Amino acid sequence: MQALILAGGSGKRFWPLSRRRRPKQFLALEGERTLLQTTFDRLRPLVEPAATWVCTTGELAGEVRRQLPEVPAAQVLGEPEGRNTAAAIGWAVRSMPAPLRGGVVAVLPADHRMADAEAFRRTLAAAARLTGERDEILTLGVTPTRPEPGYGHLELAETLEEASGLRRVARFTEKPDPETARRFFEGGGHLWNAGIFVFRGETLLAALAAHQPELAAGLEQIARQPDRLTELYPRLPAISIDHGVMEHAAGLAALPLDCGWSDLGSWLALWEALAEDGAADASGNVAGKVGRGRTLAEDCRDCLLIAADGVIAAVGLEGVVVVRAGDAVLVVPRERSQEVGRLVARLREQGLDGLL
Repeated sequence: MQALILAGGSGKRFWPLSRRRRPKQFLALEGERTLLQTTFDRLRPLVEPAATWVCTTGELAGEVRRQLPEVPAAQVLGEPEGRNTAAAIGWAVRSMPAPLRGGVVAVLPADHRMADAEAFRRTLAAAARLTGERDEILTLGVTPTRPEPGYGHLELAETLEEASGLRRVARFTEKPDPETARRFFEGGGHLWNAGIFVFRGETLLAALAAHQPELAAGLEQIARQPDRLTELYPRLPAISIDHGVMEHAAGLAALPLDCGWSDLGSWLALWEALAEDGAADASGNVAGKVGRGRTLAEDCRDCLLIAADGVIAAVGLEGVVVVRAGDAVLVVPRERSQEVGRLVARLREQGLDGLL
């Protein structure tokens, strides 16, 4: 099995700790290893470094190679311009030698968290086996633990294999409203869409040709004329793999994934993950261990305090995120941390790109 790690990103959600040249996957939010390195570590021993590929941006390719020296340098692919996940996955798969494209490929994001790495590997190994037997595109859908309007959902249909829990996917659902999310959770017929896929490479390319012929034709032209990559790649249609392929693919199936997954999509999600791991104090405060900074909390409850440098001192706060990193400080109610992207947009509008 080949593993393809998607490692693009613009550094919006974890600003100011993450920046354009240091997006989330390059941060060490727990321990010494970054999220990218932890994703790589998690795949072993199931996938060796020589069978690992990383698709990132041209601007970030050097840092990926520095953080993952075990991965062959030629297998770190830098997009000249971001064109969303369908182009990234299609280009990476088409760049693999033909014998590898004929085998099983697993695609996964670089910046997710799995509390139980062994459970993840067991599910991924089962997906590889099933893909080899059935030649279908499989997705690993996370077993929900709560109603969650912040995630896309997979609606499940008939059971295809009792032992593994493999189910047919009836449809993709975008992020539902809170009431629909509650109904999905209570009904037990949905999984969260984690963006993790397993397929034979040639099967994925055939699906691209069927559902995104312009994109598929562009990838073939790049394969014939790789010296024109910087010219041709920006012309590829920009569409996600979900919208472009998976929502239309016949025979899509899902395996349930139960491994303490989080997409770490916000500061709130990080607080939840760290608190679940026992990092919170008796008042529910979490002090992130990033950089050399220090934090002091007096009469605070359920706060996330991260100082990459200097000192954060907080008094009387409840449910607040405070992050100090370099030349910027973020203060936001924990439940509104999804809105940090709006701040990043405002900074760009005001010509403060140097802070991004």
